[in-house]
Amino acid sequence: MTKTCAEVTIELLSKYGVTTIFGIPGVHTLDFYRALTDKADDANKIRHVQARNEQGAGFMAEGWARATGDVGVALVISGPGVTNASTALAQCYADSLPLLLISAEPKSESLGKGQGVLHEITEQKKVTEPLTAFSETVKAPNDVPILLEQAFTIFRSKRPRPVHISIPIDIQAKPVNTNWKPIPTPPRPKASEDDLLKAISLINESKKIVCILGGGSCDAREEVSKLVDYLGALVITTTAGKGVIDDNHPLVVSGGTVRAEAREYLSRADLILAIGTEMAETDNYVGKYSINGKIVRVDIDSKKINDNYEATVGLIGDAKETIQKLNAKLNNPVSLEQLDNVKNEVIKIKRQIDANLTKSQKRHKKFFTILRKVAPLETIFSTDACQLSYTGVFDFNIPEARKWFHPVGFCALGNALPNAIGAKMALPSTPVIVLVGDGGFMFSMPELLTAKEQNLSLPIIIWENGGYKQIQDDMKIMNIDLVGVEGLNPDFVKLAEACHCNSVYADNKEIFVEAFKKALLNNSPTIIIVKENYDWLDEEKN
Repeated sequence: MTKTCAEVTIELLSKYGVTTIFGIPGVHTLDFYRALTDKADDANKIRHVQARNEQGAGFMAEGWARATGDVGVALVISGPGVTNASTALAQCYADSLPLLLISAEPKSESLGKGQGVLHEITEQKKVTEPLTAFSETVKAPNDVPILLEQAFTIFRSKRPRPVHISIPIDIQAKPVNTNWKPIPTPPRPKASEDDLLKAISLINESKKIVCILGGGSCDAREEVSKLVDYLGALVITTTAGKGVIDDNHPLVVSGGTVRAEAREYLSRADLILAIGTEMAETDNYVGKYSINGKIVRVDIDSKKINDNYEATVGLIGDAKETIQKLNAKLNNPVSLEQLDNVKNEVIKIKRQIDANLTKSQKRHKKFFTILRKVAPLETIFSTDACQLSYTGVFDFNIPEARKWFHPVGFCALGNALPNAIGAKMALPSTPVIVLVGDGGFMFSMPELLTAKEQNLSLPIIIWENGGYKQIQDDMKIMNIDLVGVEGLNPDFVKLAEACHCNSVYADNKEIFVEAFKKALLNNSPTIIIVKENYDWLDEEKN
């Protein structure tokens, strides 16, 4: 039976292992929906999850990628669908996440002519080119398997970046008689033996080693743990590197790159092992690190070895395999006395951080102490750009990687809820919690209905602190009148009720704990509003 190009495209995605696509149908994508289903129990078709905005669809696909490390897929119309989803593309580009955006495009004969056809962008691929590893328009059906091969090679064997593939509506409808098959993923690059020996030489001659862990080390937990224990290296994680080693490990300062107390110790190191991190401005909020030691960088992307900071030795390859090879060559273990000294340094840094907390951060800390006691260890926390999550980066401990979502690279607003939906769809048995500011929640609030439709047990904790509190604080520091940062909030309880969801204002600790525990069991989202000025968040209160 002959099928359309759009149908066979979806079937090829299934062969690459895609099980779920997030999107909103439109007149330019209808042919794709011949091969999709919205039923959870149809194993023969990819499941489609309806978002309420294409940005939400992109963020859901991003959440899938964050939770699994594998590609999340969104399907949108041309024109406004693409522009709406572009924020998610940019965020995935900044945070090195594998997102595939499939979009429609007007008829091939109209492209580039500016004739005013429906959903027209005269050069649509140029809109997303700066936000993707590549953006291409399909010119014939047989382009599709070639472009998907290129996309999945990037997703699974190189530094993951988003990809955008547009298929014009006339190409979607063309018949395809061949059986497209996926191409095996090529191997990842491998660090050279010579560079590995150079790195070992630097390690052996160093007295004070600091290891910076980024998101590129998420799959190297066992190898990195062995390395830092053997060397007695103090570990500072970036936001994306939280949990690569358990945040409670005695050598780890979790999220320490954002804290001056940890960066001061870094400045005194004679060797920095930077594993899977760009060492970018968004990792520390201050721009450049003060680095006086030599640097060994481990990165799958050769362009990053001398980016921002020149590496003394660059190891280009997968973090897991590269660190495994380094471990096999180590021959100079740390002494117990040195190890104790480093552990004491970690304690000292953490005490300094505690001593320097602001009044708001102390309230955040009080909240996180309670939350950590009631949330299961395996919980995923999906956060937005808000003051609560900024504190959580360094003050909230998680046991493993891919459990703390934070839009550090692009720092968009509105991702927390749809990211959580994508994560929960990918890992339905894993608890997923939303931590979002009142301002950021309003960016993607309609996706609450998607969570309800999917019957997701999703606690949504809204930290209500009067609008865009971080910007308010910044304006005050700069002696700027508060303009545009104190918008009116809805009654979140009534809003939840209108969306068929549970809700509560948690004005004391007992209500919060009870509501949170119930929310984990409810077959529906639950909004829990926590106001920053609640008395139970006072540091002195029990």
